[in-house]
Amino acid sequence: MVTLSPSLQARLTTPLLIGNVAVKSRVLQSPLSGVTDLVFRRLVRRYAPESMMYTEMVSATELHHVKQMPKIMEVDPNERPISIQLFDCRPDFMAEAARKAVEEGADTIDINMGCPVNKITKKGGGSSLLRQPKVAEAIVQEVVKAVHVPVTVKTRIGWNDEEIVILDFAKRMQDAGAQMITVHGRTRAQGYNGNARWEWIGRVKEVLSIPVIANGDIFSVEAAVQCLQQTGADGVMCSRGTLGYPFLVGEIDYFLKTGENLAPPTPIQRLECAKEHLQALWEYKGDRGIRQARKHMTWYAKGFVGAGQLRAELSLIESVQQGVDLIDRAIAQLVNGYEIIEENQLAIAQ
Repeated sequence: MVTLSPSLQARLTTPLLIGNVAVKSRVLQSPLSGVTDLVFRRLVRRYAPESMMYTEMVSATELHHVKQMPKIMEVDPNERPISIQLFDCRPDFMAEAARKAVEEGADTIDINMGCPVNKITKKGGGSSLLRQPKVAEAIVQEVVKAVHVPVTVKTRIGWNDEEIVILDFAKRMQDAGAQMITVHGRTRAQGYNGNARWEWIGRVKEVLSIPVIANGDIFSVEAAVQCLQQTGADGVMCSRGTLGYPFLVGEIDYFLKTGENLAPPTPIQRLECAKEHLQALWEYKGDRGIRQARKHMTWYAKGFVGAGQLRAELSLIESVQQGVDLIDRAIAQLVNGYEIIEENQLAIAQ
């Protein structure tokens, strides 16, 4: 069981100031490609209404060549605060994309300088910018000039163990005009393997005056508190811990504000949420939503008897009704199992 010191809780219950934007939560939902669409963000926000949400990352190049805004940029006017994340290596394209993002309703513009995926880095975006600090500086400077909202950066500690450049890089981003930086405590070479090295996030916090957000291995309330205590960061950003578990941001936020733990959702509650997620994706995206829902459904189906079989079946669904039927069957089995347990406990008591 973790506890918050009075001084730490006092600091973490004050608003997070990102330039002129005050966010009433120190827990942020990370941008996740193929995940953090409007449907997913609504689920997370239900449990964390004051947290900053991020869209999936948007290509500035694609925005330059299309007339209609892509669906991944769509935001609900009521889902505030919201940030749109952009990526590219061309400062002029990024400035143009940032202006469009603000028109779509972005409260802040986040620049992706941490994505490790080859198709992004080979084109000069994502974490490849850690090797091009002057280009990264120019991107931030041009975006800052282009928009009136705060500009933030999300990055990693370096390219590999021989090139951990985050201290100099973070200082450059601050000097270029970034008003918050999120640091994933891994190198690009690590991908998502090994442990996040939170100690580097603490070192970044020591050299910057803008807010520093810790990212990497935030899978629980306990991990979030330990990370904040170790790094002195101004907040935490949840990423993979929310896959199939949109409750996490709210659980951490509640603990930081009250010092108390929320009761975790039961397997049945998680499956009810999965069903809602599936139906909403179908309504929002049609058949494409069903295809995207398969991975989400497998993430929800964990931690109960029969979860393995359910995962296998949900990964192959072709229609919303097929998925709903599978989930309803699993819920009925769980309800029946609980009833049997209660009957056995009653018999023992008698």
